[in-house]
Amino acid sequence: MKKYFIAGMLIWAPLAITIWVMTWGLSVLDGVFGSVMMALMTILPSGLKPALQSFRELPGVGILIVLAIIFATGILAANFVGQWWIRLWDRIITRIPIVKSIYSSVKQVSGTLFSSKGNAFRKAVLIPYPRNGSWTIAFITGNPADEVANKLNGEHVNVFLPTTPNPTSGFFMIVPRADIIELEMSVEEALTHIVSMGSVPPSSHPESSAK
Repeated sequence: MKKYFIAGMLIWAPLAITIWVMTWGLSVLDGVFGSVMMALMTILPSGLKPALQSFRELPGVGILIVLAIIFATGILAANFVGQWWIRLWDRIITRIPIVKSIYSSVKQVSGTLFSSKGNAFRKAVLIPYPRNGSWTIAFITGNPADEVANKLNGEHVNVFLPTTPNPTSGFFMIVPRADIIELEMSVEEALTHIVSMGSVPPSSHPESSAK
């Protein structure tokens, strides 16, 4: 019974986690559409509100519209006219107090993570966590800010420590470079190793190649 149960879990667990992640992402998109629709309902004439509400309740329409807007925006941003509008939009947003700080920070992070030239996760490394003698896999994300570096003794690096089995959350840490051990495995292999809770070795791992 135990053998069959474990075999079944190995089949269903990856599928369940994949569906969970996709459902979460789609719910975020649908929530964005719902917020926009609610804002429109507050300014439109009362006669149009029932039709708008019925349209909002159609299954999946919010996700499809948000995806279409994102795709259309990408097409627009790829040409000269679209880039001009984006620069104008940035100048307007960055003049609004409080909003400009949030917008600029999020834009920098998203540009680093999603750009094809981005280098968000530069290297997989081992760091001592949660205490000396225990090790976990993390990813180098850059160097500390000048003010932070000036207050620390020795060379330090920024690392992201993902959680298991959901690597989309984790901890940002600043650790001494002398305390880290660089790994030969790629970032993709390290992420797979983390998500599998160590049960799936990297393809370049000596044990896996020996088998």
